[in-house]
Order: sequence, then structure tokens, then C-alpha cells
Amino acid sequence: MSKENLSNVDAIRSSMSPQEQKRRFVNAAFYAVCLIAGIGFGFLNNESVNQVMGFIATVFTRLFSFIAVPIIALALISTLAKLGKDSSSGRIFKHTIFYTLATTIAAAVVGAALYVIIAPGNVPAEIAGTATVGDIKNVSYLDHILSIIPNNILQPFVSGNVLSVLIIAAAFGMALALMPANAHRDGLLNTILGLQDVLFMLIKWIIAILPIGIMGFTAQLITELEHGVALGSVGTYFGVVVGANLIQAFIILPLFLMMRGLNPLKVIRGMMPAVAVAFFSKSSAGTLPVTMNSAENNLNINPKVSRFVLPICTTINMNGCAGFILITSLFLMQNAGIEITTGTIIAWIFIATIAAVGNAGVPMGCYFLTISLMSSMGVPVLLMGIILPVYAVIDMIETAVNVWSDSTVVNMVNKDLDGKLDEDEAKHSVAA
Repeated sequence: MSKENLSNVDAIRSSMSPQEQKRRFVNAAFYAVCLIAGIGFGFLNNESVNQVMGFIATVFTRLFSFIAVPIIALALISTLAKLGKDSSSGRIFKHTIFYTLATTIAAAVVGAALYVIIAPGNVPAEIAGTATVGDIKNVSYLDHILSIIPNNILQPFVSGNVLSVLIIAAAFGMALALMPANAHRDGLLNTILGLQDVLFMLIKWIIAILPIGIMGFTAQLITELEHGVALGSVGTYFGVVVGANLIQAFIILPLFLMMRGLNPLKVIRGMMPAVAVAFFSKSSAGTLPVTMNSAENNLNINPKVSRFVLPICTTINMNGCAGFILITSLFLMQNAGIEITTGTIIAWIFIATIAAVGNAGVPMGCYFLTISLMSSMGVPVLLMGIILPVYAVIDMIETAVNVWSDSTVVNMVNKDLDGKLDEDEAKHSVAA
């Protein structure tokens, strides 16, 4: 085994305590048992068993919808509000936002292009769900834009209109960021952060029992498969998602680095411990210490840059999530009978970009957010249950791509501002 591989293994091991390693092993075993049980129940094709599995799947679908909208709103508000405290580092922030949006849009474009080229087929109607999209087909783009502009602060949350919720959350977040520091602002922000912690705890509980939901969804899939038609379509969809992430990781992001005069091979060698930990841990936030250490010690990134850029990128730079949201939304809309036009694809490139930024690092946030977006449009979301069993693999790849994108952004920002931060400090000292 090479020294680089050994360092990657050491990084993964050092990032987890023995208790954490044991917990992950137990979770993996629980997941495997439930997945196998779901396959077994599906092959039984017993009516009573099918009813129970359908009940379990419905319960988890409702739980996803219940938790998604409030956690997304609170995450976006808190993210924007906290970024407002970093106004003294405006130059770093501007470069970070520019590269974050650029790479995220690129990820969405790659996903859209691959979806058009490969063109996944539809699954049988009884699996996808019955579409009720007559109203959607007859709505113009201007009417659709009007429908997402809220005229009532509560209605978007009640109806599950995620785009309207994102607008409200962004407005509140920016308002909090621009408010002068006082007891009212601090009290309001602390309340939001407290509510966010409560919802994170609820998500933790849902994820802990998620294998039971996977059992239900898997049993339904096995029961309803017709000569591999559904499996083939979902398999093609899976290939599009994975392919888009791999193109983003191995072609697009290296091109960004080369355009800034950086060597992609040198950067990936230096950041490999962080990417490896992200892949196996499926947590960008949990990988952050390894990411910062790799950037500063392996690539000599200015700590002023890395310690500002990387926490922000961990929160809002979601390349993998953008691709997943776009591809999955198009797949569900297509199966619901909605015509996928060029205008639809262009609109969803920007929707996926905004949604990925608004996702704000929520566990399984991409999955929850996609369900909410589709539900708010009246699109059946039964297919999300079919996707869930393979989402664990998608999540691992997405997290690795997200951290690799964070690494790309911090290296580009560091290159742009090399020597300029010291000049700014010197000017400030002279002025003082």
C-alpha cells in the first residue's frame, strides 16, 4: 500500500472514535438486514405483507415531507444571518460566493446535459404514481413565477411551496444579517438556532430508523417490478446521477483549477484525505477538520482563507446536491407526464442551484428538498421511495464531490488573494 493510501486510511480512522466505528458498523448491519428483509417480503408477494410494507413506506414519505420544509427554511435563515457577521472579510467572501455559484451552476448544467443525452425511460404508472398535472401543463412561466411569490407568510409553509419558502427564508436571513448587533437580533438568532437544533434531533431519529423505511420501499419495488422494466429505468436514472457527479469531479472541477493556473493533480493529492473521509462518512461537516488540515498542511493554504472559506463552503457549496436535485426532479416530472422542454431544463438549472445553496448542509437534505419541491408542484413522489434504497451510494459520491468542490474553491480563492490579504492588513495598520 502506498504512503498516500496509508495516509487516507489513517485520516478516516482518526476521524472516528472506537464508539463511532462501532455505531457505524451496527448501522450498516441494520441497513443490510432491513434491505434483505425487504427483498424477501417483496418476493413473498403476500397481500397482507404488501399492505404492511405499503403502510411503512407511506409513514416514511409523510415523515420526509413533515421535516423537510421547516428544516430547509431555518437552515437557510441561520446560514445567511451568520454570514453577515463576516463583513470584515468581504473580499474573501465575494470570491467564495462567485466560485461557489459558478461550480454549482456547472454541476447542474452537466446533470441536465447528461439527462438529455441518456434520456432515462419511464417506470410503469402503478409504480410512479398517478399523475394529476393538468393544471401544471396549462400554467405559463409567468404564472408559475407569480405562484412562488408569497402573499401570505404562512401559506407557503402550509401548502409546502418550497420555492416560496426559500424566498421568505432568504429575505429573513438577509434582514438578520443586516440588522445591527443588539439583544433583539441575538435573541431572535438564538431562537432560530435552537429550533434548528430541535429539528436536527428529529432528523437524527428518522435516520436512525430509516432502514425500516428502506425495507418497506424495497418490498414495494420487488413486488411491483415487471420484467425488469422499472429496474432498468431506475438503473438508467442512477447511472445519470453517478455519471454527472463523476464528470463534475474528474473533468469540470479540474478545468476550473487549470483556468486559475493550478495543478489539479497536486490539489487532489493534497486533499485526498478529506475526500476519502467524506466518501466513507457521508458528512461534509464532519469532514471539515480533515479538510482544513489537508488544505493548510498539504497545500499551504493561507489559514485566513481556509478557516473562512471552508466552513462557508461546507454549508452552501453543494455541487453533488445540485446535480441530484435537477436530475431527480426531471425524472419525477417526466414520469408524471409533464413535458420536459428546453425552457423547463433551463429553469430547473437555476432552481436546482438555488435549492442546493439553500440546502445548507442538512443531513439527507437533497433527498428531502427534492420531495418537497415535487410535492409543492403536485407531482407524485412515490418514485422517491424506489430511489431511496440506492440513495446511500449516491449520498457517498455526492458528499465526496461536495468536499472536492470545497477544496477546489478554497484553492482558487487562495490563488486569487495570494499576497493581497497581507497588503490589506498593512494598509489598515498605516491608516490606523
